[in-house]
Amino acid sequence: MDFLELAQKRQSCRSYANTPVEREKLETILEAARLSPSACNSQPWKFYAVTNPEKCAQVALATQEDGLNKFTSHCPAFIVITEETALLIAKGGMKPNQKWAKFDLGIATICACLQAEELGLGTCIMGSYNSDKIKEILGIAGESPVAIVIAVGYPASPELRPKKRKALGEIASFIE
Repeated sequence: MDFLELAQKRQSCRSYANTPVEREKLETILEAARLSPSACNSQPWKFYAVTNPEKCAQVALATQEDGLNKFTSHCPAFIVITEETALLIAKGGMKPNQKWAKFDLGIATICACLQAEELGLGTCIMGSYNSDKIKEILGIAGESPVAIVIAVGYPASPELRPKKRKALGEIASFIE
């Protein structure tokens, strides 16, 4: 499919089939994220693919602490992304600078989600989770926070919801 079709098809999946996600597909998803652009090629991320059923259940609970994301109890895989120190090349050499890190993590996340869609997998980017608990569950040491949690799995239903987006004319202008 072309890119616009892929963008149209991708949606937040909140109902997963009881089917494991193949390691090869997760590797392809992580490769797409790894290849995403970042400021000064700083690559301020580390990716953790979680497929162990016990760990997935624990991560699911860590995404449900605010009473949200109950659907994650049936999710067969998660991708957890930590925000690492961004070393940006500037005059005077490499300097830590997190100014662009969150932007870069967002680019890596959408690359992962679109690749997953192309492989027939559904994703949902979590907006609520306990970062410290997830780090503890996965044995992630150090100061790097969990920045993003993505639920990954085969959608329970192939049905697509209609996209509710503002019209292009409402959000874009051409300056000619």
